[in-house]
Amino acid sequence: MLKRRRFKQTETLEQRLLRMVARLRKEAQGTPAGIKRERLIQRTQQAECALRVNGWLNSPGLQPPK
Repeated sequence: MLKRRRFKQTETLEQRLLRMVARLRKEAQGTPAGIKRERLIQRTQQAECALRVNGWLNSPGLQPPK
């Protein structure tokens, strides 16, 4: 049976997503127009959306479902 590799994250999810967004933006700016650039932009938008959802989920006003 295979064992799962487990490790503790040293950065929060928000920090990792912010770093990822910055890296993807920089990479997309240096990439010529085309499919690769569009995919980088799409991944950037997905990471930004994840940041917004994470912020919403961690907000103090969030109410549990009834």
